[in-house]
Amino acid sequence: MVKSEKYNLGKWWFNRRIKYNVGLLISGFVSFNLYWLLGELLIFPYDDTFEVTLFTMSFQFVGYFFFILLANVFYFLGYFVDVFFNKNNSEEFRTNLFNSGFIFSLFIPFIIPILIVVRYFVEYY
Repeated sequence: MVKSEKYNLGKWWFNRRIKYNVGLLISGFVSFNLYWLLGELLIFPYDDTFEVTLFTMSFQFVGYFFFILLANVFYFLGYFVDVFFNKNNSEEFRTNLFNSGFIFSLFIPFIIPILIVVRYFVEYY
């Protein structure tokens, strides 16, 4: 791959990073609120130790911050996957790679609310 092509490729990935990070922030916000709502509706009636406090919110915020950092490391690796495996410099390959990574990254925060539902069915249903 020629140097100018690598530059354009890097620019392509850089231009989508804001969309990626905004998506992660929205996904985190929605999944946290879903966690809180499902916890209050499904878990709290059976286990009064379930609570969302300023401390737990702060702890989860710090944890989510590290998740975003790790997700951005994997986003950065998307550029290298594109360079090494997209031999034809296909825009379709690049777009599919971005979209699949983006959707997967948006899904990860929802694992916690899903675990709340699983806990409800395993322990209380």
